[in-house]
Amino acid sequence: MDTNETPAESARALRIGDSAPDFEARSTIGPVKLSGFRDRWLILFSHPADFTPVCTTEFVELARQADEFEKRDCNLMALSVDSLFSHFAWLRAIRDRFDVEVRFPIVEDPTLVIGRAYGMVAPKDNDSATVRTTFFIDPAGVIRAMTCYPANMGRSIPEMLRMLDALQAIDANEALAPANWQPGEPMLRSPTQDLDEVFGAGDETAWFLRETGKTTGKGK
Repeated sequence: MDTNETPAESARALRIGDSAPDFEARSTIGPVKLSGFRDRWLILFSHPADFTPVCTTEFVELARQADEFEKRDCNLMALSVDSLFSHFAWLRAIRDRFDVEVRFPIVEDPTLVIGRAYGMVAPKDNDSATVRTTFFIDPAGVIRAMTCYPANMGRSIPEMLRMLDALQAIDANEALAPANWQPGEPMLRSPTQDLDEVFGAGDETAWFLRETGKTTGKGK
């Protein structure tokens, strides 16, 4: 994998606003290259290993909700240290047990090179137990949000969709998403930087807590 970074840069944890390191690897849908997913949103999420109970429930639900991500012009891509053939066996078991097919790519990362490039594991780690991070990558290849779950707690798929909706609405409306924001609800404007507007505001909060009108976005 070529991330176009020095070892020191690759080892550091990525931050919101960083460009997502590019990579090319084998996956369950054939060879994939991260930069090949430009012009659409991409959620890259990792899991410690195949045939694990928590991750199995996540993959079942993500497969069932795949159309919801597609409505939002968003691709899904999973990452695991297990081999490609282990992925195939796991997906077959999921299909036979839950009657759902996982069609988004699962990338193999047996040497942890991708996990290290994304700061999910330390440079000298040999254990993938900490590989439970999710990256929300915008169409320009910029990391816009990250979440990290422990191995014993499953991700919230509704929250993944809400976060994607919020990020897209922030861009579409040039606004801020308040706590518990849902699609269609008012957003917030950035605080004024004009002292006269601060003094002239209707109350002591009106200059920095300002709602927008109706918002737009791809979500429900």
